[in-house]
Amino acid sequence: MKRFNEEKYKEDMIKDIISIVDIPSVYTEDDSPYPFGKPIQEALEKTIELSKKLGFKTTIDPEGYYGYAEIGEGEELVGILGHLDVVTAEDLENWTYNPFEAKYVDGKIYGRGVQDDKGPTIATMYAAKQLLDEGYKFNKRLRFIFGTDEENLWRGIQKYMEKEEKPSFGFTPDSVFPMIHAEKGLLQLVLTGDGRNDLKIQAGNSFNALADKATIEMENLDEVEHILKKLGFEYKCEGNKLTVIGKSAHSAKPEAGINAINRLAVALKKAGFKIPAAEFISDVLGTSHYGENIVGEWKDFSGKLTINVGMLTINEEKSEISLDIRIPVSFEKEEFVENLSKFLDKYKLTSSERDFLGAIHVPLDHVLVKTLGDVFNEVTGLDSTPLTSGGATYARAMPNCVAFGAVLPGKPKTEHQANEYIDIEDFMTATTIYLNAIAKLVE
Repeated sequence: MKRFNEEKYKEDMIKDIISIVDIPSVYTEDDSPYPFGKPIQEALEKTIELSKKLGFKTTIDPEGYYGYAEIGEGEELVGILGHLDVVTAEDLENWTYNPFEAKYVDGKIYGRGVQDDKGPTIATMYAAKQLLDEGYKFNKRLRFIFGTDEENLWRGIQKYMEKEEKPSFGFTPDSVFPMIHAEKGLLQLVLTGDGRNDLKIQAGNSFNALADKATIEMENLDEVEHILKKLGFEYKCEGNKLTVIGKSAHSAKPEAGINAINRLAVALKKAGFKIPAAEFISDVLGTSHYGENIVGEWKDFSGKLTINVGMLTINEEKSEISLDIRIPVSFEKEEFVENLSKFLDKYKLTSSERDFLGAIHVPLDHVLVKTLGDVFNEVTGLDSTPLTSGGATYARAMPNCVAFGAVLPGKPKTEHQANEYIDIEDFMTATTIYLNAIAKLVE
């Protein structure tokens, strides 16, 4: 078993992770010529620069949709898929450090994207760099593919798959160890209704995160306050503006958080307000994450169906609910949509599909699953039984791909949360795992 050479590479790797995390690569509709905004393009160009420094051959899409770096020789291509875009970090009051000025403090690096997915992407590159420096024989080509729109609609990786050579197999370092061999289907819907001129609600920042606050502006909020107190829901109120407080988490694991939107909707309904969009959330979803009122209990080896209300907007122009649904591997999108449609007329809502990613399942006896599991067990001594997830990673982007690390078993997943961080000691272990995995995959 090989060990990552911390003495030689650790300091440079930390510097490179910080340099890329410092770029606020959130999707932006700006006046630049780049498809996802100038900050994401800057992150892509910086990663290509780092790749060249490490000795890799590089390519960047002239339109700015993707880039890649490659080493090795041979007919077969192995892929490692990472993404350089990140979710927003608007809850600045909850961050100890500026999310886009990464800090290395007490053995941890803090910053938006340091765990999801910039840090792990850089770690896999340094693992390959060590093998390259040691003269390891690459009998296959290894390509690091850098996506740019993973947190939104996957247009970057889709463009890569349309235009470039597809790897035979590979992994994405964008989840947990030992690995994720099956991922639920991901369906994102937008429910739209009429606007209101007597109130305004703005809550949530993205489909795939639980809202940590939900704000309503309207006259006479006394009864809403009374209900919130009775229910024990945290809130703050200033004049005609009331904000319900929740706890952010990734929508793939909604049980880890508290959705402020659902709590606000429940309180509004109990307070007697006739607001169709809020009534739909209160009546049909409540504070549950599992959609029991829509489809009963949908559950299989990949877990339960989950539903997250990522955003709620009500203003003079419209009411709009953004839903993120994770569908177990054995169930079909069409059946869910059919069941949901039975509720929409009652609440004067229409539905449109924003995005859909089908479920994936790489069998337990697949050579990729066995190889990566054996490496993980050899390095850590821990159980290597593959896991399933509601998360949507780039493993879906191509056949024969799984999510592999970088979070070790039992350690915190901090992506999409305030104070996102990686523990450097754990990260060195993860990089050792990647070092040995890459060596096996390119033999």
